[in-house]
Amino acid sequence: MPLIAPPLSLYVHIPWCVRKCPYCDFNSHAQSGALPVDEYVRALLADLDRDLAAFGPAVTGRPLHSVFFGGGTPSLFSPEAIAHVLDGVAARLELPRDAEVTLETNPGTVEHGRFDGYLAAGVNRLSLGVQSFDDDKLRRLGRIHSAGDAERAVKRAQDAGYANINLDLMYALPEQTLDGALDDVERALALRPTHISHYQLTLEPNTLFAAKPPPLPDEDGAWDMQEACQVALADAGYVQYEVSAYAREGRCAAHNLNYWRFGDYLGIGAGAHGKVSDAAHARVVRTAKLKLPRSYLDRAARREAFGTQADVAAIDLPFEFMMNALRLEEGVDAALFGERTGLAPASIAVPLAQARRRGWMVEDPARLAATALGRRYLNDVIGAFLPEPTA
Repeated sequence: MPLIAPPLSLYVHIPWCVRKCPYCDFNSHAQSGALPVDEYVRALLADLDRDLAAFGPAVTGRPLHSVFFGGGTPSLFSPEAIAHVLDGVAARLELPRDAEVTLETNPGTVEHGRFDGYLAAGVNRLSLGVQSFDDDKLRRLGRIHSAGDAERAVKRAQDAGYANINLDLMYALPEQTLDGALDDVERALALRPTHISHYQLTLEPNTLFAAKPPPLPDEDGAWDMQEACQVALADAGYVQYEVSAYAREGRCAAHNLNYWRFGDYLGIGAGAHGKVSDAAHARVVRTAKLKLPRSYLDRAARREAFGTQADVAAIDLPFEFMMNALRLEEGVDAALFGERTGLAPASIAVPLAQARRRGWMVEDPARLAATALGRRYLNDVIGAFLPEPTA
């Protein structure tokens, strides 16, 4: 089947934070001294230039569906720096006026009045890493803000004119109770965000929590929290459209939806990843940039490549597609598999039939979606589409 180029997004990684949280496995680095803001902004645009030159017609002329500044803590960069990046992007790619532009922010790093500047720079969506409204839990998570800081930050953003705000919340925190998890959700709902990301704290390798695990709720306790919080969010009018994402009508995250529908995205910045569909050459390419900020900046100074790129093998595309698409509550149109992978439906016929027999995926030939049972065992469902091991 012919590969059809999907929507194109841009991910911009800003790798610094004030302090590394003990649960975090993202490419983030504690700030030490003044940040090399101007140097890094120049490097970001040079990185984008290299990607555009490398992919040429595969990206030329394609408008940007969304832009996402992630980290780290992007709000450590001033509105002027963010504006410089966005202006540089708009000079190189079509950036529609209505494209979603998200900035991740930490309630402990945003100064009063800065939200006006980010809005003027072109950021029209904020994502605040609240995690909890319990000060003891925030302390144990290594967060630098308090519950009061978070509430004030949301209200200041709203006063500045932001009408599209996401709050990140975690559950199954150290020694958290069901009532504690529900209280976090209720306090978040009281702030009237348009979107809530609600996900379980997990112990990731190479983190402080993995080395010294805190006392966490057991599996049944975590499941009870998830179910009870899902009910509270639904009762408040938030629709669950992805495993850990809830939104008011019309406020689903456009950028993340593009990921989950196996869309394309350029990734610039230290540690950023990207995916580009080269329809003319029937290939899907993954990119990865150097993780260490100093190494990344040194490459920019020497005008050398910022990372690597590699074709995704056809045998791996079914798993990669399903790993994203099955996170969506409604799944995706079955035709999207062929359009976004270039593979025939027969390439997934066997594992798909097995998943349906087990009750893991819906019995609808027009849709690829997990059932309620499948969503509970989603890792097993996705794993069914891994390539068969070779002898």
